[in-house]
This record gives sequence, C-alpha cells and structure tokens, in this order.
Amino acid sequence: MSPRLAAANALALVMAGKASLGTSLPPQLAQVAPRDQALARELAFGTARWYFRLQGLAEQLLQKPLKAADRDIHALLLVGIYQLLYTRIPGHAAISETVDAAVRLKKTWAKGLLNAVLRRVQREGNDLLAQLERDPVIRTAHPRWLQKRLKADWPDHWESICAANNLHPPMTLRVNRLRGTRDRYLTRLREAGIEASPCRFSVDGLTLQAPRDVHQLPGFAEGEVSVQDEAAQLAAPLLDLKAGQRVLDACCAPGGKTCHILELEPGLSELVALDLEPSRLERVRENLQRLQLQATLKAADGRELASWWDGRPFQRILLDAPCSATGVIRRHPDIKLTRQSEDIAALAALQGELLDTLWQTLEVGGILVYATCSVLPEENTRVIEAFLQRHSGARQLPVEVGEGATQPAGRQLLPQPEGHDGFYLARLVKLDKG
Repeated sequence: MSPRLAAANALALVMAGKASLGTSLPPQLAQVAPRDQALARELAFGTARWYFRLQGLAEQLLQKPLKAADRDIHALLLVGIYQLLYTRIPGHAAISETVDAAVRLKKTWAKGLLNAVLRRVQREGNDLLAQLERDPVIRTAHPRWLQKRLKADWPDHWESICAANNLHPPMTLRVNRLRGTRDRYLTRLREAGIEASPCRFSVDGLTLQAPRDVHQLPGFAEGEVSVQDEAAQLAAPLLDLKAGQRVLDACCAPGGKTCHILELEPGLSELVALDLEPSRLERVRENLQRLQLQATLKAADGRELASWWDGRPFQRILLDAPCSATGVIRRHPDIKLTRQSEDIAALAALQGELLDTLWQTLEVGGILVYATCSVLPEENTRVIEAFLQRHSGARQLPVEVGEGATQPAGRQLLPQPEGHDGFYLARLVKLDKG
C-alpha cells in the first residue's frame, strides 16, 4: 500500500468519528513497506495537525462538498494539500502519487478532481490561506469550540497555546535513578553521538535534540531510561514517598508514572496500579518488566470500590484522571478532530466521581496528587475547588514544581514550544474523614 493511501485510510476513520490515529493508523502501516512507514505516519499526523487549515482551503476550492461515502477521497485530498504546503516533497510527485492513490481506491472518477484542486493549491495555496486566516479557526488550526474556550480561559496565552500545539513535540527521557545519574547517562548519550540537554524542572529528565528510535538509546532495553514528558515527570515527586507506604496509582496506563514512583522509592510496601482496561495494563506490565520493577496490577473501574479495593488504606494516591488531553495535542493532533465541546462537562463529572471515591481509600494524614494533561480549568482547578467544598477534611498542599501558573486550586503548566507539555497538578492532604 502507498503511504498516501495508508494515511488517507487512517484519517478517513478519524474524520468519521470512528477511531483515533492511535487505533486506525497501525493496521494501515502494517500494509506499507518498512521504508515508507515513516512517511505514512508523517502524512497522517501532519494532516491531522493542520486539518482545519487544510479543510478551509479545500472548502474554498471544491465546487461542492464531497459525499460521506467518499470520505476516503476527502482525506486523500487533504493529504495532498498537506504535502504541497507543509513538506519538501516535490509538487509533481505529491500530486501524481496522490492522484494515483484514487485509482487504488477504485475511484478513478476522482482523479480529475484531485488533480485540478491540487494544482490550484500548488499555484495559489499560500495566497488563498492568507485571505482565509482572518478566521481564527483557520489561523490557529483549532476547532472553533476549542479556540473559543482557550481564548476565554487563557486570554493572554491562547494564541501561544495554539502555536505550541501545532509544533512537533520534543522527545524527553526519564533517567532511572536506580541505575545511575542523569549526568552519567547524558555522557553515555554523547558518546553514542546523541545530543541531549537536561530538563529545567525535572531532575531526572533529558530532552533529545532530535527524536530517536528508543532502541538506539543506550541501555533502554536494560531499563536505564524511559520516554516521558517533563511535565509528567513532575507528578510522582509530589507524593512525598517514604519506605513502607502503600500507594495507589489510579488510571495508571501506560505506566510511566507507575514506574517513576517505584524508581523514586523502591522500599514501598505495595504499589497498586489500577486501570479500567485490561489491554492497557499490558503496556504497564511491559514497562515494569523492562525496568525490573514490581507492582500489583488491577483492571477495574476506580469508582467501583467493591470490585478492586481490599479495605486496606493507602498512604499515597496518584490520580492521573481521564481528561480531554488538550495539553498534549502536539503529540496527538487528531484530538482536534475526535474531541468535542460537550465532552468536557462529562469528563469533569467523571473526574469528580473518581476523586470522591478514591478519597475514601486514603488514610488520614495521607496525600493525594491529582493530575491531568489538560489545559482547561473546567477539568482542573474547578474540579479541585468543587472537591474541597464537598470534603471538609481535605486541604491543599503547595505544588512546588518550579514552573506553571498558580491557580485557585493547584498549578497549571501550559505547553512550551521546546519544553514540557500542558499539564495540571494539585496536591491534597486528608486531615480527617470529612
């Protein structure tokens, strides 16, 4: 299969609301020659990243909208426009290969349409986009609901948030302090010809100058290092871990924070790693095995205590709550297509329910850290503010991570162009059972 067709097939499912790129792209890549898989991935993710700009241009140039039954052609058209505007692929190759992909879809009628629109984009695309950019949806390449919400929530920062969301994300590592120091591993990277620099806020973090296949990283297979964004690395240290504690990592998959907890304090009495989906726990198990760490894995809904809790309290809880993931759009640009405005209230309700339920399992004197990869206050500070009103025995503790904006409750980190993702952290102590 051609890389353009693979990208279009994956995107068509995303555009139809039937999948994310995380689920739709791998089966398509399996049908692409290994040498072309990186291109297919770039075309799929790049087209998703700039979807609203590409779509605005397509609407301007198409005489009438394509039918739902031709969503594959629609996706192929956007992939073609993306190549012309955002890649170094020669224009003639981008056009001819994209048009040929329509034949492989057995839709030869679309050849003329694709050829005509793409040639016009080649001639006039940038000028047409400049005219369309008066619309902030086109200018920022974000859906209107999200663009308006970011503007309302972050009036001084919304455009920089959108700009950061449209960049390629950095690749950040967490050095396993049980196996060595960050400085020592940085030296190993440089000896291997891999340039990296220490993170500003995570004492275990390193950011690579350019992304690498993990198997090229020295000691990766042996568990010396893991891939984890700097913001996510700030969560586990806030637990103030001590030997002998029983710890719950709720909504733990894929296990980055689970492993970080165990690296920070190998003397815990037990770490229970809880997630709703058994299949997602497989990733956690793989990470634990690579790092040679131990945890008790449980597949259950955190709100249903009878299905997983044995009644023994936890001294520490990390709740990495399900959220809109609006802080990691640069890593998952299809979020712009898959997430809808009405999702946010439902997610906030779920977050509140998880907090209320898990709070029951926390020992008096214990600490709960609440984290999301969202930049929306409705899922973050407002959730914690509402929780504090419901629970008289809960108090905030400082979130001292050296970065981010202090909120009425917790601390918000916004995505940085060459730094961390968007992330939210709050820290609560249980003074009594109220």
